[in-house]
Amino acid sequence: MAKLYFNFSTMNAGKSTVLLQASHNYRERGMQTYLLTAALDDRSGARRIASRIGIGEEADTFSKGEDLFAKLKERLSEGAVACVFVDEAQFLEKQQVWELARAVDELNVPVMCYGLRVDFRGELFPGSAALLAWSDEMREVRTICHCGKKATMVVRNGPDGKPLMDGAQVLVGGNETYVSLCRRHWREAVGDA
Repeated sequence: MAKLYFNFSTMNAGKSTVLLQASHNYRERGMQTYLLTAALDDRSGARRIASRIGIGEEADTFSKGEDLFAKLKERLSEGAVACVFVDEAQFLEKQQVWELARAVDELNVPVMCYGLRVDFRGELFPGSAALLAWSDEMREVRTICHCGKKATMVVRNGPDGKPLMDGAQVLVGGNETYVSLCRRHWREAVGDA
């Protein structure tokens, strides 16, 4: 029975590594997978999912407004897919999450989404909120704060290295921009002590 999964965390927890390993496991057993990532995130190159530890795979992309049910239906018409993997799932629109859920229900294909739960302000991304509401199963990929506690929040540092609390929700960046923290240290960093 196909399901919609949401694997979530903060930055630098290894979500892409887990995604790539799971896809590899399917392929090692002779099953095809279909990898998708957000078109707007090209830090590792266009049409690529890559991990900080150096592994990566080519992937198709999704953009705002794109019908993901139609995209998956078209891909399935080209040949069997054992599982669909979606990286950077926080960038999905609410409607796109519904289209993925519909693909699970009507096309009987499992869809495993990997993404951030909250942004640098501690607010849910729209895609993450929809996935939290509609996923059949959710799993947290854990990482740690500098204090050793579980990191659940992320700060966005400005050019001066100081945490920001204002700005666009989406700003693609890596370790040079974002730092994962536990809630206590996030509160201290943003001046909510």
